[in-house]
Amino acid sequence: MKDIKVVAFDCDGVLFDTEEANMAYYNEILKKFNSPGMTKDQFSYTHMHTVDESIAYLFEEKSLREAAQVFRKSMSYMPFIKYMKIEPGLKPLLSELRPDYKIAIATNRTDTMDRVLMEYGLEELFDLVVTALDVKYPKPDPEPLNKILTHFEIEAHQAIYIGDSKLDEQAADAAEIPFVSYNNTSLTAAFHVKCLTELKTILRN
Repeated sequence: MKDIKVVAFDCDGVLFDTEEANMAYYNEILKKFNSPGMTKDQFSYTHMHTVDESIAYLFEEKSLREAAQVFRKSMSYMPFIKYMKIEPGLKPLLSELRPDYKIAIATNRTDTMDRVLMEYGLEELFDLVVTALDVKYPKPDPEPLNKILTHFEIEAHQAIYIGDSKLDEQAADAAEIPFVSYNNTSLTAAFHVKCLTELKTILRN
């Protein structure tokens, strides 16, 4: 893949193991409204979707949903960052990829992304970060990935996108960007990897 110019990543489940953090975050919101903790299906949904979509999924009744939105906007995400686990070898990999490649993020996270990158000292290692706040239609719509293509003025085949969910697969397919599935063999992808350092082999071929 010698014509690749941009390497783009999803955040949750790729750059970080965020299962514990996301579970704690949404359970705190549910607890506020005397609701039981998340089920397996609820967790799977919230892990992939935007916070607004997730709140709507967790609180079907309109008044509760609106109250939950107000509460979550008043919450600080700081207490939950400590539960995030950075993927092994991420920082050295990003440093090695630059300056040969531009590095981007396309995530369905919203206002927490900047804080997460800052806390882990990653903000200088990404050339572009596209969150759900930066687009009209988040993943699985291709708009976040198309925004990356437009920003760097490249064609779809000149980028790869690394993700771990069906939404990532669908977004990459719609944008016609080669997709790399991370730790999820159930997804249809050009490549499957179990660790991020395997990207170096893919990019050399």
